[in-house]
Amino acid sequence: MSTAVRTPSSSPVALAVFGVAVAAVAVIGATATGDAAGTYGALRQPGWAPPPWLFGPMWTVLYVMLALSGWLYWRSEGTRAGLITYAVGLVLNAAWSPLFFGNGLRTIALVDIIALDIAVVACIWLFSRRSRVAAWLQIPYLAWILFATALNWALVVLN
Repeated sequence: MSTAVRTPSSSPVALAVFGVAVAAVAVIGATATGDAAGTYGALRQPGWAPPPWLFGPMWTVLYVMLALSGWLYWRSEGTRAGLITYAVGLVLNAAWSPLFFGNGLRTIALVDIIALDIAVVACIWLFSRRSRVAAWLQIPYLAWILFATALNWALVVLN
């Protein structure tokens, strides 16, 4: 990637682009879920399942960190491979809610989130080679989606 693209004046624009991309993922998830809280609450759940109200605040914080992570990686002369891996992760993230809630395809959603887990691990590894901060900002996201993977699996088994 050319350093000419990363001028101080383009940095706020790039931050906005990362913010819009992540916000689009959030909007897709929110609009595709319908009555997610009702659907989630109606499922048989493991005893360790979090309450529905926790998801919104948690995802808000994680999405902000995810946008900052991508932007910091881009600013650190991140490679095309890292940016593509980041984008693949966003697509997989955006697909999960419509699969799980919108269409009730919980097993396919499980496959999707496992692919997301792998993409995020790869992204963290690639990001760490250019920006440790960008990589560390994705660690809470990875922890949450690994928890969500276990929850998705439990919901498939129980329902």
